[in-house]
Amino acid sequence: MSRLQKLQSIRDNAPAILPSLLLCDFGNLEREVEQLHAANVPALHLDVMDGVFVPNMTYGLPIVKAFRQLTDLPLDVHLMIAKPEQYVEQFVEAGADIITFHPEAIDDPVPVLEKIRDAGIAAGLAINPGTTVAEIADALPLCDIVCVMSVEAGFGGQSFQESVLEKFEHIRQIEGDRVVLEIDGGVSSATIEKCNTAGVELFVAGSAIFRSDDYGIAVEKMLQTISEKAG
Repeated sequence: MSRLQKLQSIRDNAPAILPSLLLCDFGNLEREVEQLHAANVPALHLDVMDGVFVPNMTYGLPIVKAFRQLTDLPLDVHLMIAKPEQYVEQFVEAGADIITFHPEAIDDPVPVLEKIRDAGIAAGLAINPGTTVAEIADALPLCDIVCVMSVEAGFGGQSFQESVLEKFEHIRQIEGDRVVLEIDGGVSSATIEKCNTAGVELFVAGSAIFRSDDYGIAVEKMLQTISEKAG
């Protein structure tokens, strides 16, 4: 599949829950992937933190490669790292299907977006709560996806910031329906309906899934919250 076909395959399932793998059991990745397959998620979300751009460190290329070997699901790789332009090729080779990175980590995101697209995968920006849509307007035409953070990247235990939801309308005003809209941070049954109303298509959820006893039930509960409100 082309970069846009893979992204469209996820979008076709929208509204869709993408599990953030930070809280999965890394000692049992095969079992975790089997449970996520059973939960019928359309893609997996991997948060890469370097301890430089953000204060925490997570995993890198080896874990992306490991998930690529375990699943054919699209891998949505979120780079919370300094100098993302230096690692595009490596993450593409590791198996990423989508790469988002932070404009706050680089002077000009346009060349990096071009580099990702030229590598044949979907490209996007992830913006922190304090970053406005106006600040990334010049780069939006090169984005296949925009991920709005409802918490500050790299920090745990933060409250969902509802004020960021207005950014989605602003993005739509600029780019129409072309760009896929994603939210990351604090997504749960308590917040997902407001995100859906704001036009979000992809919902990255971590603790709401991995701290539950049954991933499928957790995913279905969030999706049901949306459908009940819609009905």
